[in-house]
Amino acid sequence: MSTAKGHCDPAFEAVKQLLSDNVASDTELGACVCVNVDGKNVVDIWDGYIDKDKTIDWQENSIINVWSCSKTVTNLAVLICHDRGLLDVNEPIAKYWPEFAENGKKDIPVKHILSHSTGLAGWENADNVSLEDVCDPTKSTPPLAKQAPWWTPGTASGYHAMNQGHLAGELVRRVTGKTLKQFIAEDIAGPLGADFQLGAVEKDWDRISTLLAPPSLVDTTGASLDPNSVAMRALTNPGGSAEFALGPEWRRGEVGAANGHGNARALVRILSIITRGGEVDGVKLLSPQTIDLIFQEQTNGMDLVLGKPIRFGIGYGLPLPEFVPMIREGRVCFWGGWGGSSIIMDLDRKLTISYVMNKMGAGTVGNPRTEGYINTIYDCVAKMGGERKA
Repeated sequence: MSTAKGHCDPAFEAVKQLLSDNVASDTELGACVCVNVDGKNVVDIWDGYIDKDKTIDWQENSIINVWSCSKTVTNLAVLICHDRGLLDVNEPIAKYWPEFAENGKKDIPVKHILSHSTGLAGWENADNVSLEDVCDPTKSTPPLAKQAPWWTPGTASGYHAMNQGHLAGELVRRVTGKTLKQFIAEDIAGPLGADFQLGAVEKDWDRISTLLAPPSLVDTTGASLDPNSVAMRALTNPGGSAEFALGPEWRRGEVGAANGHGNARALVRILSIITRGGEVDGVKLLSPQTIDLIFQEQTNGMDLVLGKPIRFGIGYGLPLPEFVPMIREGRVCFWGGWGGSSIIMDLDRKLTISYVMNKMGAGTVGNPRTEGYINTIYDCVAKMGGERKA
């Protein structure tokens, strides 16, 4: 008997049952899943608990730090700026942020930020940037403008795990006059009625789920132990901390790459703007031409930080079976968050999928539970298609 709450179309009952079974078996502590097909939420369910002692149920309005799923909203902000003519992703970053030209970076285009290929995957050790500093872009963004790339920009991706939002956010600030946090609130989440924010205002702290930490990113990426490697420099200066993410500095901060707070419903509401041609319920944020930019391949090969083959378009990952087998081929873009959260935009099937959880697994773009939900959802979609044809 399923215990998951919320709305679930009968055709997706298997997804609801899987979530309930995972909670019952302690595979999950608490989680939510949302699926939008052709503009309609056919799945919007949640189950489990937001605290490790299992005393507080996961509610309809529970939210959680979604880690790198934050990047999907941050990069959307840059694409919206492109669409409005405030910047051009093909133009140099330094055109909008002149200080960025230092140390041979004057020709690096904006799209390299959105494909993790600027050569700036993190902060130099000499800058001694702390997690507290990362939360304050006014302290941690200027050093990025000064430092030299760690590899030739555009030749490979090197996952900008913690600092992509600083780079993208500074561009948004330069061309709009708004902080990234403000832009997301006023130009994305607000108009769409999405329960998503960078950081979290204090009145919402009581509905934020805890996080059960997985192995560190360094332990799970196969990164070299050489302290001078790109991977170690990117992932350890500073390293991510699930415990720190539950504290006031993180929640009050602006970390566009990692401190977004929301749930699966919120991510689907926002990112379905891509799946649905740039407009959701009368709110138009992108043109079809800007959406096409997402699918222009920028890099395809071994990522210098994650140590895995990754294919990036402009703003999002693109299908590459050897990287994430659960992502289907076609006009599909996606990304995930540390521990297993995921958001997928499948334009071929008019399908947007998100899964968000508090019991974090190993890896950055999915865990075995993620794969289970995604595969089950696609099975249900395939059956729906067969029934319609019949």
